[in-house]
This record gives sequence, C-alpha cells and structure tokens, in this order.
Amino acid sequence: MSKKVLIVEDEKHLAEGLKLNLTLQNYTVEHADNGILALQKWREWSPDLILLDIMMPGLDGISVLEEIRKEDQKIPILILSAKDGTGDKVKALSKGVDDYLAKPFDLEELLLRVERLLLRSNWSNPDKEDNEQEDYFCAESFSFSNIDIDFIKLQANVGTKVIQLTEQEVKLLQVFIAHQEIPLSRKELLEKAWGYDGETSTRTVDNFIVRFRKYFEKDPKNPVIFKSLRSVGYVFSP
Repeated sequence: MSKKVLIVEDEKHLAEGLKLNLTLQNYTVEHADNGILALQKWREWSPDLILLDIMMPGLDGISVLEEIRKEDQKIPILILSAKDGTGDKVKALSKGVDDYLAKPFDLEELLLRVERLLLRSNWSNPDKEDNEQEDYFCAESFSFSNIDIDFIKLQANVGTKVIQLTEQEVKLLQVFIAHQEIPLSRKELLEKAWGYDGETSTRTVDNFIVRFRKYFEKDPKNPVIFKSLRSVGYVFSP
C-alpha cells in the first residue's frame, strides 16, 4: 500500500512540481493551499506524512503544526520554508516538527528526507497489528555464522569488521530473518519491509541485495546466504 503525503503549500507551481515528483515515486498525494484546508485534509484523509510551508495566508504553518501536535505526536512533518535562519528552525523544532528544509532545496534531498521520515515512522510506531508484526523479526539482535546484527544500534559485526546499517536495510533484514528459507518475491519484500506497493521499481530490492551480499557473503558473486530464485525472488538461508 502506497504512503500518503499531504503537501501544504500556497505556491501553486511548487506544489504541482512536488505532487508530480512524489507521485512518480509511487506516493499518493493530496494538496492544500492554505492552513484551514490543511487541517481539514489531515483529519479526513489521515496522511502518513505532511510537507508544510510556513508562510501562508490566514493560518500559517506554525499554527497548523501546533494544532496537529495537540492531537497527533507521531505523524512526520517536514517544513519547507524560505526562512532559513537558525531562530526559525529552532522555533519550528520546539513546536514538534521532525525535519526542516530551506527553500530553494534539492529535489533528490527532499525525496530522501521524505523516505527516511516515513521509514523512521514505521520503525517507531508501536500500534501495528499482530499480523503485521509477524512480518518482522522483532528481537534486538540476530546472529549467524560469524555475523552479529544489532537492530538497536543499526550495526552489523562481520568478524572484526563493523558495518553501519541504514533503517531501510534493517527493515529488509528483519523481514528476511522472519521468513528464513521461505522464498519471497520482490513485491512481497517491498510491501513487508517498507509498505510500498508493487509499482515501485523492482531494482529497489535488487540494489539492497547487492549491498547485503557485499556485507555478509564470503564470495558476493556466488552467494549462499541471499540466494536468487529465478522468476520468484530471493530466499534467506543463514
């Protein structure tokens, strides 16, 4: 299921560009051009993340932020603002914003921040249903062969080598560990690890597998832990 992003931005051209690029990343996107409409859409549509401008007519972004945080402390909110002074950032952070990006910004950086906030939100959300929890290995660590993975520190120890893992990598590893020796398709891995629908590029999973083989396989070109299954996907065999 694709993640829902609410754009709160009164600059029409910028909002349209953001909506197009987020849609191309397979997010479901709604737009509000003022603070009042933003609060209405937040309540009715229940987005997974909000991109919030500060300077808007009527109800400004900080006021919108304050209203949302009275009821919801968990939803990730990323402020996009032409105000890039330290005081503006400190004020927004003190009100409960999760991230702050000054305009003009780099699109690739924005997309990476959005992805990271959504992954962090999934990681920290304790209100998952039981059947969703079964998709993940939920212990704090996992060991096999000469490899020790610490899911709290986001770290893997391979012999004497220490590898720092990303949150995305940890999510995918937890899914594999919860399904040892069970073949999983790319679509299943995308959905179980990150909540993305099957429209996301299949190369996304492939690229992570390449990384895992470099991290954990003695011979990455002849893998025995993260094995490919033709026309199926991958299987984890620790």
